[in-house]
Amino acid sequence: MPEVGAVAGSARRIVCFGDVIDDIVVVPRGPIRDDTDTPSRIEQSPGGSAANTAAWLGHLGAPVDFVGIVGRGDATRHADRLPGVEVHLAEHPELPTGTIVVLVDGQRRHMLTERGANAALTGEHVTDALLAHAGVLHFTGHTLLNGPGIPQLVDRARSAGVDVSVSPGSAGFIADYGVEEFSRAIAGATIVFASLDEGRLLTGLESPEEVAAALPFDHVVLTLGTDGVIVSLGGSSFAVPAVLVDVVDPTGAGDAFCAGYLAEWTRSRDARAAAVAGTEVAARAVGAMGARP
Repeated sequence: MPEVGAVAGSARRIVCFGDVIDDIVVVPRGPIRDDTDTPSRIEQSPGGSAANTAAWLGHLGAPVDFVGIVGRGDATRHADRLPGVEVHLAEHPELPTGTIVVLVDGQRRHMLTERGANAALTGEHVTDALLAHAGVLHFTGHTLLNGPGIPQLVDRARSAGVDVSVSPGSAGFIADYGVEEFSRAIAGATIVFASLDEGRLLTGLESPEEVAAALPFDHVVLTLGTDGVIVSLGGSSFAVPAVLVDVVDPTGAGDAFCAGYLAEWTRSRDARAAAVAGTEVAARAVGAMGARP
């Protein structure tokens, strides 16, 4: 496993910063019955939104670093599950690796979460050496729970000439954190990936077109599920349809979309091609169990 802060490869890398999780995915084979057994398909797999995006980026051949934290003795196991990724994992001496139980109900999910060691991740875990070789720093909204250091990390990245990409996490998380507080915390971002529910909460508007136009960022990618995606960039916007497939497990679809989009965007700077790539990778993700390739 690479030493924390080490950098391999060329410049313009994508640095993913955030949660790494052990997912336990449960797909009931019928209605859940109270106080008795419900036959189910259950699989354990590595997860965590930022780690999932890094995994898909590595799978796509994009130059990517992942920065995160796990429980004591767990770094090698999680590094081994991120092929193609330069992994920079700290180990917490007391807190366990985070765990989520994901209960899948058709295209909806219920998630029971223990963030564990992820709560101890700080902006200082992203070194200046990593930023010096980065083109994009990507993180998810849940890292804002870890204290005031994330806005400072955004400032450090922007000062180093690095674009900052944010995926908020969920509308529920934004509501709990506070809409105004959340907006202030990510104000320095250059690229924002938001679901329609998240965008509506952040803007107070309803229609997807209005939401995409109103979000106060240079580059907005508004995901609409089976209705595709709207991209707003440079004062203009366009829509790209979703790739429709039979859904096996929607866990990690947004993380996969971000990976497809960022891999193409950093390569070509073509937002339409990036949106198409994102929808294609997301379709691959929902067609299989688990959140990673």
